[in-house]
Amino acid sequence: MAQQQEPGPPYVPHNAPNGGSPSLSVDIPITSVLLAIYVIGAIGHMTILQVNMRRGHKFLMSGALFGFCMSRIVTCAMRLGVITHPDNVRLNIAANIFLSAGVLIAYVIALLLSQRLLRALQPHLGWSTAMRVLFRLLYVSLAISLALVIGFTVLSFYTLDTTLRSDALWIQRAAILFLLCFNLVSFFIYLAAVFLPKHSQAEDFGKSGSMATRKLITGVVIALCILEAGFRAGTTWEAPRPIEDPAWYQSKPAFYVFYFGVEILIIYLLLLTRFDQRFWVPNGSKQPGHYSRKETAKLDLDDLEGTLPTTGAR
Repeated sequence: MAQQQEPGPPYVPHNAPNGGSPSLSVDIPITSVLLAIYVIGAIGHMTILQVNMRRGHKFLMSGALFGFCMSRIVTCAMRLGVITHPDNVRLNIAANIFLSAGVLIAYVIALLLSQRLLRALQPHLGWSTAMRVLFRLLYVSLAISLALVIGFTVLSFYTLDTTLRSDALWIQRAAILFLLCFNLVSFFIYLAAVFLPKHSQAEDFGKSGSMATRKLITGVVIALCILEAGFRAGTTWEAPRPIEDPAWYQSKPAFYVFYFGVEILIIYLLLLTRFDQRFWVPNGSKQPGHYSRKETAKLDLDDLEGTLPTTGAR
């Protein structure tokens, strides 16, 4: 009966949150630094996107990473609000939604990079009908998974029914487990591209850099995505802990490292290695042989000199 007297909805959660209880002296400085890092990342990727577009160099993944940075800017702003207003349950819900949703952009980028490697190195497999269907199913399933995570996260704040809360938790667990599997698919595609015998019609792509470097960058990005998704899945499948007895994975160091630190590594790895040059393919590529077509309009890299830090293509 005590639960029926609790004010709401939405109701204040009684389980230990990720990142522990908000602390003005600890969380505000850390979150402010993270906010600045994401702002710089957003500026970097948008600058590259705009300069490339003016030169006829269409590479929309830079725009996707700009969107990823912007979603994390909102996440950090929401978290600052939660830290200063810990009893605002609606703000807490919004912060949790942005925390869960934004990272999906990084997962899609990892899949796209592995797909480009597969289509270049194993064109008979990468351009096959079965692979086209697989990629479409993955994107549809990803959208469904996101909707389930958001919907049942909100539901868990708006009910005191223990059965309904338990059902919501299990659906969230299943959706987050799918996100881990999504990244594992990217990994298996990467393995097929790299370790299967090189096809006779294999082709190169990109405007600069070697295939070996592309393989390395893609492998690191996928590994980081699996690490982040695995941490989320593992912690979600653990039994909820009371707010006064959080587990180690709910501590502030674990929260900031696995939820934000891994993502920042991905954002800046792709920015500083100029993946917009290394992973570019001609517009309208639809079949084997299209990746190695020459583009008539070339990007003048000198336009970016002095604007962003760059690393030499190898």
